[in-house]
Amino acid sequence: MHAITVESPDQLRWQETPDPVAGPDEVLIRVAAAGVNRADLLQAAGRYPPPPGASEILGMEVAGTIAAVGERVSGWSVDQPVCALLAGGGYAQYVAVPAGQLLPVPAGVDLVAAAGLPEVACTVWSNLVMTAGLRAEQTLLIHGGASGVGSHAIQVARALGARVAVTAGSAEKLELCADLGAQILINYRYDDFVARLAEVGGADLILDIIGADYLDRNLTALAPDGQLVVIGMQRGAKGQLNLGKLIGKRARIIGTALRGRPLDGPHGKAAIVAAVTAGVWPLVAEQRVRPVIGAQLSVERAGEAHRLLTSGQVAGKVVLTVP
Repeated sequence: MHAITVESPDQLRWQETPDPVAGPDEVLIRVAAAGVNRADLLQAAGRYPPPPGASEILGMEVAGTIAAVGERVSGWSVDQPVCALLAGGGYAQYVAVPAGQLLPVPAGVDLVAAAGLPEVACTVWSNLVMTAGLRAEQTLLIHGGASGVGSHAIQVARALGARVAVTAGSAEKLELCADLGAQILINYRYDDFVARLAEVGGADLILDIIGADYLDRNLTALAPDGQLVVIGMQRGAKGQLNLGKLIGKRARIIGTALRGRPLDGPHGKAAIVAAVTAGVWPLVAEQRVRPVIGAQLSVERAGEAHRLLTSGQVAGKVVLTVP
């Protein structure tokens, strides 16, 4: 098969690599498209190696059709359209994946758009619902509202009946957030999100991709008994924490990651995938949640796709089509 290999962060080449083989509990997917994530950029830069045993090839989500089924796998069949959450291997013509990380393609979604769903859907549902217990009438603040995760989180939260505030860096991105259902729109270049959240009594839950630079301000923006869920460190990994403020608000700070989780267990990938299939896919089928694809490029242009994501100019997901 062909796959993307990393010669340097700026040199991603589409070339021949060994074919993957499905193990007894795996399926082999013939890839139609792969989603691009910031973790892929970090891995290409040598800063985020794949978990032990995972493919060294970039790519943490794909959609395509099943090419082969392992001997212990049931419930899936050859040529069935699927999408999948991966620990790696997606920027390729074929990828082997544990059957527990497979999802059916939601009704009404084509394979290219479906490739942009597994990572954001599993990230959002596992954090907002399974970890933080987001409920109707709560106020959720999403940093990076026009990102792949943010654009999906807005829709899921609104479908659950929450009030949604977002930060973004341009009028165009805020307009997209509003179209998706966000009600409090904050341009972080000019507006103070702490002050805006104070106007509505604070945020019950904050989903943060920024990290250290926002730590103290996020804590200030929380309502009493609020929760800060940190899923990224785009602006720093180390910050000072005011424990008096944390205790005074009875707040919780939670850090989570998806890629390195085990397959099995109550917090494993298989449990998250099953919960997404049951909880999110019906919302997609009802068109209450839709994939937001900001750019679509051929996989041979993976380097260009990475530069586009780094630039911050794209809203929603970047997806690579695979020949």
